[in-house]
Amino acid sequence: MDARDKQVLRSHRLELGAEVLVEGLVLQYLYQEGVLTENHVQEIKAQATGLRKTMLLLDILPSRGPKAFDAFLDSLQEFPWVREKLEKAREEAVVELPAASHSTQLNSIRGMCVDAFSQLPVITY
Repeated sequence: MDARDKQVLRSHRLELGAEVLVEGLVLQYLYQEGVLTENHVQEIKAQATGLRKTMLLLDILPSRGPKAFDAFLDSLQEFPWVREKLEKAREEAVVELPAASHSTQLNSIRGMCVDAFSQLPVITY
């Protein structure tokens, strides 16, 4: 899972915990798609509450490969409003990343220029 998708899950973690019931279609779909193993499914089902089940799933997903986020979105058939919210957050994150990257590059270039000029010998006439 790429950094953008991990950030989307992290920033919506509490909302997902409150709105998504993972036991049922979500778990079965992720298992079917190979995102979760049988052990993952059993470990999640063993949690005492729906919130704990969702939190454990959100802990597992980021390490389950590049298709994990898209499969998770697909698994949210019973929660279309959640899926839409995550898709929107993902699109906004894509728009924000280049701007942040551009700003970081400019600061880096400024720093190199200052370093370069400070190393020039002082010439007096």
